[in-house]
Amino acid sequence: MQRHALFFTAPYQLELRQEPLPPLPADGLLVQTVVSAISPGTEMLLYRGQMPAALMADATIAALGEGGYPQKYGYAAVGRVVEMGKLVDNAWRDRLVFAFQPHQSHFMARPDEVLPVPNGMLPETAVFLPNMETAVSFVMDAQPGIGEQVAVFGQGIVGLLTTSLLAQLPLACLLTLDGYLLRRDWSQKLGASASLDPSSPDLPDQILANLPHASHHPGLDLAFELSGNPAALDTAIGVMGFNGRLLVGSWYGRKRANLDLGGHFHRSQLQLISSQVSHLAPRWQGRWSKKRRLAVAWAMLQTVQPQPLITHRFPLAQAANAYELIDLRPETAVQVVFTF
Repeated sequence: MQRHALFFTAPYQLELRQEPLPPLPADGLLVQTVVSAISPGTEMLLYRGQMPAALMADATIAALGEGGYPQKYGYAAVGRVVEMGKLVDNAWRDRLVFAFQPHQSHFMARPDEVLPVPNGMLPETAVFLPNMETAVSFVMDAQPGIGEQVAVFGQGIVGLLTTSLLAQLPLACLLTLDGYLLRRDWSQKLGASASLDPSSPDLPDQILANLPHASHHPGLDLAFELSGNPAALDTAIGVMGFNGRLLVGSWYGRKRANLDLGGHFHRSQLQLISSQVSHLAPRWQGRWSKKRRLAVAWAMLQTVQPQPLITHRFPLAQAANAYELIDLRPETAVQVVFTF
C-alpha cells in the first residue's frame, strides 16, 4: 500500500511523494488521515530555512525525522483507524484519533501513540489540540492573577487560543496586539477587551489608556510575547509595570532579539519567563503530567470550539499554495489545514 507524504526538501521547496507503507505490526494501527493542521510558527521557520538545524527534529515527537532536508514535518493530524494488527482490541476499529504525525495520507502507530478524540467532537476541532495544549501551558506558566492588567502580543492561532483562555479569567483587562485586522477582529470575538495595532506610533499611550488601574500601576502586570517577531519582545518590555512578568512563548529560530535591557528593565525588576510545551515546568511536575494537561486541553477545545478559526482548506496536493499563502499573504489567514 502507498501513502502520499509531504516533504520539505529545501527552503521554499516542497515535494509530495508516494512512499510504501511498511507491513502493519501485530500491535499497530493503520490510520487514514482526515485533516491535518499547519502550525505556522514552527513550520514557517522550516519552510523559510530559518530553523536551527539542532532543533529541526523535536525529540518529544517520535514521528519526526532526524532534522535537515528532506524532512517530513507537521504534528497535528486527525484520522480514522482503518486497519488493526491482530493483537489490537477491536474497539479501535473506525475510531477517530489524534496523533502528532507529519502531513501524510496514512500513518501507522501503536495505540499508546494516538489519542482517542472525545465522542462527538469534530475532526476540525480536534486538530487544534497541540496549539490548545500550548496555550494551556502558557497560561499555567504565567499564572495570571485576579484583577491583573494583561496583554498578548501576537494573535496567530496560538495567540488567539491563549486569548480565549485568558478571557475566561477575572482580569482587569485583556489587551491584544496584532498587525492584521482579521486577527484583531477574531481576538475581540474571543474576549479581548481591546485589540491594538502594534505599528501605531503612539502604542505605549494606547496601552496606558486601556489600563483601568493605570493610576495605581501604569503598566502591564503580565504579558505574553507570542508574535514570533523579536521586535515585539522589546516593545513589550517597554510597557511592563513594576515587577511585571513577561512570558516568551515565541520560537524565533535563527532570528535574533535586539533588546533594551537598560534602566527600565532593571529598575522595574521585570521577570522574563521561558515557556515551551514539550515538557512540564519543574513547578508542576509533582502534581501534573502531560496526560493531565492534555485532558485540560481537550476540555478547553470543547469550551472554545475553535473550528471557525479555520480560514483555508487545501488538499495535500496543493501544499505549495498553502505555504505560499501563509508566507506572502498572512493577513488573510488564521488557521490553514490540509484535507484528505
